[in-house]
Amino acid sequence: MVALFNKVAKPILSVLLSTALALLITACSDKEKEQKVYTTESGLKYEILTEGTGASPTADDSVTVHYEGTLMDGTKFDSSYDRGETITFPLNRVIKGWTEGVQLMKEGAKYKFTIPSELAYGEQGGGPIPPNSDLIFIVELFKVVVDEGKEFLEENKNKTGIKITDSGLQYKVLLEGTGKSPNATDRVTVHYEGTLIDGTKFDSSYDRGEPIDFGLNQVIRGWTEGVQLMKEGSKYKFFIPSELAYGAQGSPGAIPPNAALIFTVELIRVN
Repeated sequence: MVALFNKVAKPILSVLLSTALALLITACSDKEKEQKVYTTESGLKYEILTEGTGASPTADDSVTVHYEGTLMDGTKFDSSYDRGETITFPLNRVIKGWTEGVQLMKEGAKYKFTIPSELAYGEQGGGPIPPNSDLIFIVELFKVVVDEGKEFLEENKNKTGIKITDSGLQYKVLLEGTGKSPNATDRVTVHYEGTLIDGTKFDSSYDRGEPIDFGLNQVIRGWTEGVQLMKEGSKYKFFIPSELAYGAQGSPGAIPPNAALIFTVELIRVN
C-alpha cells in the first residue's frame, strides 16, 4: 500500500509543486512588469498600464484623452472621468510633462506619469496645485486628431507660384499692383473672400457688394502680415495656418478649431 502511495503521490506532488512554482514565477514576472518605471532624460517617469496599437502623436498634433491628476499624496485635483467626457487639445499647449509624455503613447494606451514640478506648474503652482509640486497623471490616449490643415499646407507649399514667409504664411500673387504698400498700423480698403480648405465659403465682401475698411493691426495675424506684402491694385491668395488665424478656439458657427484658411484679397487702397 505504501509503495503504491509513493508511486502515485510523489508524481502528483511533483506536478503540483512545479505548477505552483510556475504560477509564482509568472505572478512575480507580471508584478515586475506592472511596476517597471521608465525615466526619460528630462526626469519624466512613466509606467505602461496598457500598451496601445494605434498611431503616436507629435508635439504639433491634437489628441483626445481621458485623464486623472493627483498630487503625490493622492489628492485628486482634476479628472475628465469625473466629468464624464474626454477632452481634445493641442499637445503643444499643455505642461511640458504632458507634451513629452503623450508622444510616447499609442492610441489605445494607458500610462501613469509622474511629472516633476519643473515639467508641470513649477514654482508658481496653479489653482489647487501648490508651488513646486510633482504630479501624477493617469492618461488614456483615445485618438490622435489628424490636422488636415497642416497636411494641406504641407502639400500646397510645393505648388507652382506659392511663396512662404518665415511665419509659415503661404501666398500666391494673382495680380501685382503698382501703388503703395501698407504698414501694420495703416487702415486699408479691400475686397476679399474667405474659405475653409475644403472650399466652404464663410465670408465674402463680394457677396455683400462693397469692400471693407479696417485697421491692419485689428485683424488676424495672417492678414496683418500678408496684406503688408501687397501694393495697391494687387490681388493675392493667402493660405493661412491656424496659428496665424483663429487657432484652437476657431470662430463659433463659421470656422472650426485649428482650421487653416484661404483668403483671396484685393488691396484697393491704403488709407
